[in-house]
Amino acid sequence: MQTFQNPEEATLKKSYTREDWQGGYQSLKQEFDYWIDDIEGQIPQELQGTLFRNGPGLLDINGQSIHHPFDGDGMISRITFVNGRAHFRNRFVKTEGYLAEQKAGKILYRGVFGTQKPGGWLANLFDFKIKNIANTNVIYWGKKLLALWEAAEPHLLESKTLETLGKEYFDGVLSEGEAFSAHPRFDPSCIQDGGVPCLVNFSIKPGLSTAITIFELNPDGKVIRKHSHSVPGFCFIHDFAITPHHCIFFQNPVVFNPLPFALGLRSAGECIQFQPNQPTKIIVIPRFPQADNTGVKILETQSGFVFHHVNAFSSGDEIFIDSICYDSLPQVEPESDFRQVNFDANSPGQIWRFHVNLNDGKLQRNLIEARCCEFPTIHPAHVGRTYRYMYIGATDAEIGNAPLQALLKIDLETGERQLWSAAPRGFMGEPIFVPRPNSQTEDDGWLLALVYDAAHHRSDVVILDARDLRKGAIARLHLKHHIPYGLHGNFTSEIFAEN
Repeated sequence: MQTFQNPEEATLKKSYTREDWQGGYQSLKQEFDYWIDDIEGQIPQELQGTLFRNGPGLLDINGQSIHHPFDGDGMISRITFVNGRAHFRNRFVKTEGYLAEQKAGKILYRGVFGTQKPGGWLANLFDFKIKNIANTNVIYWGKKLLALWEAAEPHLLESKTLETLGKEYFDGVLSEGEAFSAHPRFDPSCIQDGGVPCLVNFSIKPGLSTAITIFELNPDGKVIRKHSHSVPGFCFIHDFAITPHHCIFFQNPVVFNPLPFALGLRSAGECIQFQPNQPTKIIVIPRFPQADNTGVKILETQSGFVFHHVNAFSSGDEIFIDSICYDSLPQVEPESDFRQVNFDANSPGQIWRFHVNLNDGKLQRNLIEARCCEFPTIHPAHVGRTYRYMYIGATDAEIGNAPLQALLKIDLETGERQLWSAAPRGFMGEPIFVPRPNSQTEDDGWLLALVYDAAHHRSDVVILDARDLRKGAIARLHLKHHIPYGLHGNFTSEIFAEN
């Protein structure tokens, strides 16, 4: 994908220091349970519900560092908003691997993104057992709280205590070890079910050809549709997008060489190589194949790498997909230190719109946002539909690559941008948009985000008025500790009562 370089970029003053940013990558080993009483501003009385977050809570096992944060054990953070107050609780997902390593006091499993067992290649030779770390997302659906990791089945948690109850197989629909992606989409009004909401998710079984399986769950958490499709080539896919009729996947141009992994020399993630001379493929799969005989369509676009999509929507036989695109996939190198990443050497993520015509196969793409950004959110009623506003974590500076320190609101109708920045010592994760009850406009609600405050080595829960980010934070809830940089989460209007 095209990037925007500036010859003066190297001389620009940075909005952050590497030392400040690194503080958010320290383990949080303690589990907390308390009412938040250190608050700037005021929590809106109308904001009632629960924010769940997931991410790697441990960056080491008893002092043995993991190689990449994506290999860290999952830790759920829960912020409950009730009657103008907020309660915090965090718990680790007590997976089989987490319990075994905590008991042993050392690394026992290889990680997908570079973590190896101590002892060199001999200790890792032909060891294909990967730990389900349940660290990527957490959802509340069908009265069940699920911690998700895309390479295996979910873990079921007790909603009030966050205790781990076991693995979830959806009444036997999933088999032992079967993948269930960490990036589901919530269709607010499923046309196949008379307008009832449904959860849409997928799994990937890669190989020389890749099996993509689509799952759809009703509000009771039951799998009501499941169908699989084979596409040529190896797929490395984290996210997807939906419309009322389609699921859309971007097949990134990568190849996987399993030999160094099998010989214990490299992790699986280190065996993935980006192919800059190969196109990125857009895979369009009907959500209801029995009613849609058009089949799977595969189109090609310029080479690039996509982790996340903002949204997609359709108009007749045309589909529009808004995605965060990178020039390439940064290679995970053995013996490297993720805390020493050179931001300037990596391409920034930028938002592009892809316009696909399913009739003639023509494809156009246009740049929406050149500022480096990641982790988008929109009004949940507009998932898979036309929409006007998107919100996303962004860099403080307009150009170049850097850690996320700001929140950006984009008005797709007028082109207006609003930016709220926590720089120089605040670092941003994924924002969540929460509609105001009985709101009449798409942006009437709040943005919720966790911000790492390097000055106090703690995290803040920040609440902003989504209509106007320029007004600053409505409230900053200062936690008693930091939360390591997380990945994904969700908000539910359900309140899990605290004493």
